[in-house]
Amino acid sequence: MAENILRKLVNNSQMAIDDGVYDVDVDLQKSSKDFIQIINTNPHATLLTEIKFSSPSLGKIKTLTDPASIAKQMIAGGSKALSVLTQPHLFQGSPEYFMKVRETVDVPMLMKDIMIDKIQIDAAKKIGADYMLVIQSLFDQKFLSDIDEFVDYGHKQGLQILLEVHTKQELENALKTKADLIGINNRNLDTLEIDLKTTESILSGVEKSRPILSESGINTPEDIQYLKKCGADAFLIGSSIMKSGNIEEQVRKLVNAY
Repeated sequence: MAENILRKLVNNSQMAIDDGVYDVDVDLQKSSKDFIQIINTNPHATLLTEIKFSSPSLGKIKTLTDPASIAKQMIAGGSKALSVLTQPHLFQGSPEYFMKVRETVDVPMLMKDIMIDKIQIDAAKKIGADYMLVIQSLFDQKFLSDIDEFVDYGHKQGLQILLEVHTKQELENALKTKADLIGINNRNLDTLEIDLKTTESILSGVEKSRPILSESGINTPEDIQYLKKCGADAFLIGSSIMKSGNIEEQVRKLVNAY
């Protein structure tokens, strides 16, 4: 099963690359704010909220509406950074949505995609991304080679790297890289099942050398309090906010978890 979902995600990116999805001709400025500095100084829960309209696990999450207005509601609620899906297949994302949001807000932004090629990294720079996502398992399972070169190329383009892991072994491997931020995905990409205990078990007994972002399955202030106790420094939250009838209120509730 595992390989199939990952392979599908990699193939989707290749398809999008072949379709010219990342051939963007813009030069947008990234944020003037530094996400890691925000994490280190924010007295409340630091949220990286995600604008996404579909996902492989949930299918359609929300009817396509203006991503810039969603972004403004999230920030009004206290979100400190935004993640925008740029992957068209399965996620209904696009670089255009990212650009619309980038032109509207000055907060750090993550280009959320299955990054497999420098073409995507070049696009991330052009659309004004502060962060790009790199998935450790794609390298560990040999879908891609040389993570150091990939991370280095991102840094050369002025991007910071969010490196995502799902096991203790992947975390060990990730900590050997120069990634700026480590994300622990509570979702198993093999089965798409979510377990918040993933963050706890991966971080137990680990010396943290970088900020840790806990991702997926975070629905309530209690979830955030629990993950903070486990050692998470910030929280990536998408579906539970996108599904909410009042995005600003939902974000505010989660930000005030502590």
